[in-house]
Parts: sequence; C-alpha cells; structure tokens
Amino acid sequence: MPRMKDFYEKTVASKLVREFSYKNPHQVPRLVKVSLNMGLGEAIQNAKILDSAASELAAICGQKPVITKARRSIAAFKLREGMPIGVNVTLRRDKMYFFLDKLINVVLPRVRDFRGVSPKAFDGRGNYTLGIKEHIIFPEIDYDKIDKIKGLNISIVTSARTDEEARFLLKELGMPFRKSGQPN
Repeated sequence: MPRMKDFYEKTVASKLVREFSYKNPHQVPRLVKVSLNMGLGEAIQNAKILDSAASELAAICGQKPVITKARRSIAAFKLREGMPIGVNVTLRRDKMYFFLDKLINVVLPRVRDFRGVSPKAFDGRGNYTLGIKEHIIFPEIDYDKIDKIKGLNISIVTSARTDEEARFLLKELGMPFRKSGQPN
C-alpha cells in the first residue's frame, strides 16, 4: 500500500470530516486521478521528439503514455487534423499515490528557488493543475541523454465539490502551497 494512501485513510480523511462536517464517509473528498500531459508543437517538424517524450514520460510515471493527435487543422501552425502533437498519461489508484508522493517529497524540493506552488490554480470544481517548465527535475531523467528540455502539465483530479475542500485535501497531503502574498 502506498504510504500517501495510508496517510490519507488514517489521518487526512478524519481531518476533512472534522473541518467540513460530512455526514457520510463517501462525501469525504479523495484523489480520483492524476493526468500528465506533454504538448509538443515541435513534433510537426520533428517526429522523433514524440518518441523521446514518450519514453521520458514513461520513465517519470511508470506507465506507457498515449500519443495525442490534433483535433483540428490550423493553417498558421502548419498543423493538420490527426497529426501527433503530444503525449498523455492518466494515473489512477496506487500509481497515482506513488507519483504524488514522489512529486511532493522529491521533485518539487529540487526546483531552484522554489517558494511553493500557486494556491490559485484550481478550476472551480476541486481540480488542481500544475505546470512544470523543465522535466529534468524528475530523478528518473538523465540530463546527458535528453535531446531537448520539455515542459509538462500535471492535473490532479479530486472528488471535492469546491476549491476550498480540494485545497484543504492537497495541503493535508503535503502539497507546498505558496503563501498568498508571495511572488512567483
């Protein structure tokens, strides 16, 4: 059992019940999934970049990514419908907890001049999205073997109904939110 899942069940769930006074244990917010996405606009000219991005994303999360394709054509970007332009992975259950534990306790502290993640990146329905500019902060990525530094988006989907509930859940799980008056 992942230690973050164990921590959630033994400590965080009871704190959420006390804070928001839920009547039913199924009302307590929980993590549903974590989605990682690398959008690669350069894949239009260089198709090999998709293969390297897929292998790097697989190393980061331990699951094979899916190659995403363009939904519509955009002439200004020389993009046609159906062209591969990114890679995506959705983590659930134990893999999700292992990844979040690694993200919070290993990866984010490795960021230079890290002051915390933005507390404002919630979508209004209890989901949180975090953008990472350099994927090399993950310990699985060997700096000498990468061809290009890529960014990625991490979306954490919760069953919380409001941003306040989701913020409390993630803060209790250890997400290092920035103080409200602090700059980026």
